[in-house]
Amino acid sequence: MFLNFKMKRIISILILVFPLLCAAQDNNVVSRMIGNDRMGKKDSVANWTIHAQLTAIYEYHPSFRAAYSGINSLSSSANGALSLTTTIFLGRKLWKGAAVYVNPELTGGQGLSGAHGIAGFPNGDIYRVGSPIPTPFFARVYLQQVIALGHSKYDVQASDKNQLGGKTPTSKIVLTLGKFGISDFFDGNTYSHDTRSQFMNWSLMASGSWDFPADVRGYTYGFVAELDKPLWAIRTAFVTEPTVANGPDLDLHVNKANSETIEGERRWHVKGYLGVIRATGFLAFTKAPKYTDATAALLKGDSTLEKIIAGTEEGYTYGSIKYGFGVNAEQELTDYVGIFMRANWSDGHTATWAFTEIDNNVQAGMNMTGKLWKRPMDNWGVAITTNGLSMEHEQYLEAGGHGFIIGDGKLNYGRETAIETYYKAQITSFIAVSPDYQFVLYPGYNKDRGPVHIVGVRVHFDI
Repeated sequence: MFLNFKMKRIISILILVFPLLCAAQDNNVVSRMIGNDRMGKKDSVANWTIHAQLTAIYEYHPSFRAAYSGINSLSSSANGALSLTTTIFLGRKLWKGAAVYVNPELTGGQGLSGAHGIAGFPNGDIYRVGSPIPTPFFARVYLQQVIALGHSKYDVQASDKNQLGGKTPTSKIVLTLGKFGISDFFDGNTYSHDTRSQFMNWSLMASGSWDFPADVRGYTYGFVAELDKPLWAIRTAFVTEPTVANGPDLDLHVNKANSETIEGERRWHVKGYLGVIRATGFLAFTKAPKYTDATAALLKGDSTLEKIIAGTEEGYTYGSIKYGFGVNAEQELTDYVGIFMRANWSDGHTATWAFTEIDNNVQAGMNMTGKLWKRPMDNWGVAITTNGLSMEHEQYLEAGGHGFIIGDGKLNYGRETAIETYYKAQITSFIAVSPDYQFVLYPGYNKDRGPVHIVGVRVHFDI
């Protein structure tokens, strides 16, 4: 329970950054920083956008039953961990329909047991943390061009993170080029997508079996193209993969290592309440080995492929293919209640390379705003998610193999299932505090370990 030296450094940085965030709440300060955020005369789009966020998450679990532990097991002893991410979202209009967005980010801290032992890890923000030591870097740097289609109507949008305020066409083509998180554009969900304000479990923030291409912090280089109409959209992406499993560097041999994603989206209204369904497919080309080959090597005493799957050594050959698909739906039921679900699958033959070790996932949940109890800015959510492995992946772990997230040395297989509930209390217009509880059955798919009770609290500053 006591904070170590690294955690104290993180808290010190938080204390230093917090007054800056408070000061930025003053619109006059923001105006002096970036100039008047006025509307352009030709297309009525603001010239600048500037926003910031800071999120601190502390999680703790008491001791739990464990028949044995391995190199990537969640510690069965009582354990706590703190993480911090802070981001500045800058945007500048370039010409009609075009803008450049730059997001400096600082991250630090760690997840429970070094972010090991649970495939659907309970702290989604830790995915952005590449090192326990507070480290600054550029999370996103990208150019975006919006092209209005003929006879399009226009809506007025507020300035937001990586979004210029002003008029925007309802029928448009959007082209994005640079460094970004691919989940910024795909697999979105109103109720379960942002771990800084909603559910924190990895397998709830996105389709768990989507091995979405990214470096260890969750970002990639590439290109996204989107056709967006009032009631439907279709989008596709071509992006880079990491050089090693869950690695910090992206492979620029894009003719050999790359990932393609495609998604179709359909929107509707039932008695005025919005519903959306999204269908997403992905295809990835990497250096990842097949689980059957790695298992056979392990049984012969050869751990070479295991080291590649675990991310401690670089893959030795290109040509591996991994693919999958998922369905993601949401529906408003009333002015204050909404529900969502996801169901997704990947082939499970080729080893996980970028996100987490889930081969199939089903999830469902609901969100309720505080309108019922006269706190309209508050939110309460509850969800269940269940994760599974392919037979090849299961046999690999049974043989004593491990990846970059899980590996107990052996395995008594069972589906990893988590129930999460949180309450986001909006303290001021820019500060929210969210108590969180997660119950995890069979962590790391292992019936011989757990269950685990995880309690947490998230403090989020957003301007």
